[in-house]
Amino acid sequence: MADEVSVLVEGGKASAGAPLGPALGPLGVNVVQVVQQINEQTKGFAGMKVPVVIKVNPANRSFTLVVGRPPVAALLLKEAGKEKGSGKAKTETVGDVPMAAVEKIAAAKGSDLHGRSDAERVNQVIGTCVSMGLTVDGRDPRQLLKERIAARGHP
Repeated sequence: MADEVSVLVEGGKASAGAPLGPALGPLGVNVVQVVQQINEQTKGFAGMKVPVVIKVNPANRSFTLVVGRPPVAALLLKEAGKEKGSGKAKTETVGDVPMAAVEKIAAAKGSDLHGRSDAERVNQVIGTCVSMGLTVDGRDPRQLLKERIAARGHP
């Protein structure tokens, strides 16, 4: 039976300090090796929080990493070049993302999203734009969602 440690680390910037060191130390694995592998596998997500699961085999102290994908919100903020979303998303916009980026994020997240089709996954990412106060190609994402749903023939 393997022990699992789940952490959220900044892409490419994991360290042997908290939360990794205290969680992995008692399991007897080489924390420095774990940190090096995490940083290598997450360097493409620099500046974003990335979920990582470390599975440790207590018999031989070997480990495997399962690196997740950053949340949709973090990917949208990176595309918009912003630090955080709007605190008043209904009345205040903080940035704009191109539709191509929305489609790219939906494709990258794939089965992590709940939509059954590509169009539904794109709509889910647009919905996140609504919550964060981001426009899509300069348009209100609520209006864009209504148009996309109407075009598919849904009431």
